[in-house]
Amino acid sequence: MAGHHADDDALRTDDTETEAVETEVGVGPWEGPWPDDPRYDPELLANGDHRNVVDRYRYWRVSAIVADLDTRRHDFHVAIENWRHDLNIGTVVRTANAFLAAAVHIVGRRRWNRRGAMVTDRYQHVRYHPDAAALAQWASSEGLVLIGVDNLPGAVPIETVQLPRRCVLLFGQEGPGLSEAAREHASLVCSIAQYGSTRSINAGVASGIAMHTWIRQHAGPPPA
Repeated sequence: MAGHHADDDALRTDDTETEAVETEVGVGPWEGPWPDDPRYDPELLANGDHRNVVDRYRYWRVSAIVADLDTRRHDFHVAIENWRHDLNIGTVVRTANAFLAAAVHIVGRRRWNRRGAMVTDRYQHVRYHPDAAALAQWASSEGLVLIGVDNLPGAVPIETVQLPRRCVLLFGQEGPGLSEAAREHASLVCSIAQYGSTRSINAGVASGIAMHTWIRQHAGPPPA
């Protein structure tokens, strides 16, 4: 499973703002003898841990958290097209982390605004594909079913679908939705029921609904 890439530092432009948010939560310096466990970060033990992580991971190194998450990631992946520098990608990454997706796949432009991710991209594997055809080829090689999510004519209501356990949930951009190429490569396109006046919902919101649909169908309760 691919993780962070060498050019992540060049692409990360908003960590300073998200780090400022992190200082509002967390715990102070470790009290008492330090634990003799390589998962713990000496700097965090000395200065406190104000990251937005669950209590289980307090004072842990980022690499240790990722390694632990890797032992129990779910079988679904999330992909989003990025042709116009979509600001929703950060939200998709953050939600994928919350539901422990195997990986997030960005189709198109590699650069994206990380502000909405709230630093969760450090714990979430992110892969890049130049176009929908490349994503579809990769998914096929991994035995994953490519499922498009968009309110298109002929789409099947996601509320009525049993999603495959091993799949990639693919989302289009805010506004245009899934590209024509993405629609052609998807084995199935699912819609999300809407009852108001707008014709579409935010891509970040749509991704959360689709991921939780998978969770309800295939995942057990989260660890205590």
